[in-house]
Amino acid sequence: MTNILLVALVACFLTQWLMDDLMGGRFTGALALSADGLRHGRVYQLITFQFLHGGLWHLLGNMMGLYFFGRAVEAILGSRGMLALYLISGTVGGLLQMGLEFAFPSYFGAGVVGASAGVFGLIAAFAVHAPDDLITMLLFFVLPVTFPAKVILWVEGGIALFGILSPFVTSTLSDSSGVLVAHAAHLGGMLTGIVWIRWRMAAPAFGFWRPFARNRPLRRDAPSPLPRRAARSARRKPEELPPAEFISREVDPILEKISAHGIHSLTERERQILEAARSRMAKR
Repeated sequence: MTNILLVALVACFLTQWLMDDLMGGRFTGALALSADGLRHGRVYQLITFQFLHGGLWHLLGNMMGLYFFGRAVEAILGSRGMLALYLISGTVGGLLQMGLEFAFPSYFGAGVVGASAGVFGLIAAFAVHAPDDLITMLLFFVLPVTFPAKVILWVEGGIALFGILSPFVTSTLSDSSGVLVAHAAHLGGMLTGIVWIRWRMAAPAFGFWRPFARNRPLRRDAPSPLPRRAARSARRKPEELPPAEFISREVDPILEKISAHGIHSLTERERQILEAARSRMAKR
């Protein structure tokens, strides 16, 4: 999914460049997110703005973030989960930016383009899920700097807040193409990533829409629904099962769970079963 999104961003950027050249910039004006567009019912801009960019460096910066953090989050949430988080982070970030533009048009009055809000959602999700994992970045594209993932969340969050609260920065800080930085969209994307991953970590078996549900423990005195022979097999330790039965009964359900909810949803016992399966395969 990360690769698909990267190709989509490049394709959309080329289309944007070609159509703006033919239409005198009206293509970006119609699809960029703006308060005026939402007033006229163009709600599709909440999605289309995420695939437009203000220039080549703007595009490359977002592609780098998407490449590194998108792959990591996709391994955690699965392809569908990563895509949903990416698009919803972008949408929420755009809504926050537009909310401030509606409230303070002279302060935030500018159209918004770029995948930054979605990328910041991915960054925040990874930083919350693995706060102590080390990240190495090239400062000024030359000097390698290594720090825990949680540091980038605090730094980027601080920059976003400062950009929102400081009229001087918000009115003058721009990227290489001269487009004002949508700090509120960045912050909205980060907040979405934090909430999303915390809900998924709190109740992974129930998915996003039941964040506060708890797994009900099985009753110890509950009668077994299995036939007597199957019940005896079920009581056997996984390592004692024949290989075919071990795969079908123990490993396949875990792989399905990873596909549906991501590897972070596994319990400690399920991780041990996967490790046992790996050891068995290594011995064959």
